[in-house]
Amino acid sequence: MLLLDCTLRDGGYINDWEFGYDNIINIYERLISAEIDIVEVGFIDARRKYDGNRSIFPDTASVGRTFENLGKGKSIIVGMIDYGTCPIENLQEQKESFLDGIRVIFKKEKMHEAIVFCRQVKEKGYKVFAQAVSITSYDDENFQELLTLINGLEPYAFSLVDTYGLLHRGDLQRYMQMADEGLKPEIGLGYHAHNNFQLAYSNCIELLENPLKRNMLVDGSLYGMGKSAGNAPIELLSHYMNDHCGKEYHVNQLLEAIDVTILDIYHKTPWGYAFKFYLSAANDCHPNYVTYLQEKRKLSVKSISEILDKIAPEKKLLYDADYIERLYLRYQARECEDKTDREKLKALWTGDKVERIVFSQPQICAQRKEHGYKNERPVLLLGPGTNIYAQKDKVDVCIRESNPIVIAVNFLPEGFFIDGLFISNAKRYVQMSRKLVRLPEKVPVIATSNVTSAGRPFDYVLNYSALLDEKAWIVDNPLIMMIKLLGQFGVEDILLAGFDGFGEAETANYVNENMEHAFTKEKAMQLNRDVEEAVGRLENRPKLHFITDTLYQIEGI
Repeated sequence: MLLLDCTLRDGGYINDWEFGYDNIINIYERLISAEIDIVEVGFIDARRKYDGNRSIFPDTASVGRTFENLGKGKSIIVGMIDYGTCPIENLQEQKESFLDGIRVIFKKEKMHEAIVFCRQVKEKGYKVFAQAVSITSYDDENFQELLTLINGLEPYAFSLVDTYGLLHRGDLQRYMQMADEGLKPEIGLGYHAHNNFQLAYSNCIELLENPLKRNMLVDGSLYGMGKSAGNAPIELLSHYMNDHCGKEYHVNQLLEAIDVTILDIYHKTPWGYAFKFYLSAANDCHPNYVTYLQEKRKLSVKSISEILDKIAPEKKLLYDADYIERLYLRYQARECEDKTDREKLKALWTGDKVERIVFSQPQICAQRKEHGYKNERPVLLLGPGTNIYAQKDKVDVCIRESNPIVIAVNFLPEGFFIDGLFISNAKRYVQMSRKLVRLPEKVPVIATSNVTSAGRPFDYVLNYSALLDEKAWIVDNPLIMMIKLLGQFGVEDILLAGFDGFGEAETANYVNENMEHAFTKEKAMQLNRDVEEAVGRLENRPKLHFITDTLYQIEGI
């Protein structure tokens, strides 16, 4: 039973492999002193330049530049190549290299070419470790085909890589049994876990408790540092193997490495089990799909799960941003017949029953009668920007002097009487659910058809897709949807409060911290421009009057 550490390689996904030279050496020397059987020192990737502070190298010679003159103790030293990122020419002959072996990872569709590459690596004298990533993407027929290729290669070891942490105990046992029965006895068999289901450690223990009549390799990393939900913690594995497998790893050396180096990285950029990794594992899909949908900030968890469930099997583990965007829009665009609701809503806001008044606010209402305005009552939209409260005095004056129809957009403001609530965001709806119970029945709730009611039925439901701006970066911006709707109703003046625009990440943009996005100044400016351009594209646009300060720069207001 062999224990392999992959901290300097898999852990590098957390910090772009920039551990710093001193930390790289400290981690390496602690692992050697702990007598870990196999130590992986990083990626070999021809796309990257040599940087002594990083554990990713353009060629094997560069590995030697970092680790020259260091001892190997009892350990086998390996590097990893993601097939297709490093030509064979970048590998020295093994006798000239610091490395004893090379681990080659490859996807199912590249297995034939990857095995040819592995054979070239073996011919250079390296111990070859063949690593089948996303092992759950292999059906039995594919897997048997791969085992035949592995037998032809006769590598030092073959490992099952559970890239997205999808394997439960029974599935792991089944793959291991097929591999054990199908491989030549001299080929080692390994397992690389990820912790999306909190099963990395327990799955490793399952293997260690059921040894095979061949070399077995189990991967771990310091404090579980690794891609997405992280790996099995090597300090736990070594402790267990000392107690139950007759090993004598020096666990304190691993703890020193964690204390001196790894914890500092963890505090800056945490890893490990997280909600989004659970969601991806529960839906057998790439975690980037979950990240993409969560960053929309518009979907409830139920909605995200329903979209993930619609991903085609062949797409699940191969992330495709365009594909998930199409699924998102298709899911959101639930068509409904809204003619009747539109007519009722238009009558409510612009019809004869709307109270006629004479405005006294000069910058908005001067000479309205002289200019032939039909509807003398404007609409005030309340947005969730911080200025809705920071400049509440301005909003109060506007309401007192203009008597507008007040509509809150995707949030319920404290301290304001409203005449309606517009909801186009399922996530915001879930966040407001408790407050909605206390909303007076006379205040209508207007929702777009992508939002599903969980309690009080919506008073009006509008066709979501009819309010989109397909040319916009954010096609369903609620402000644009409301301006578009009110323009179609013939509303001539829209007052805006709490639509602050977006500042860079350090600035609070919303009154509710649950609404916050994290983005750069450049992205904030892009979001603002997107709204400005969308407003410019609207036909028959009402006049817009910002009551509170805003970062939007809209012409003609």
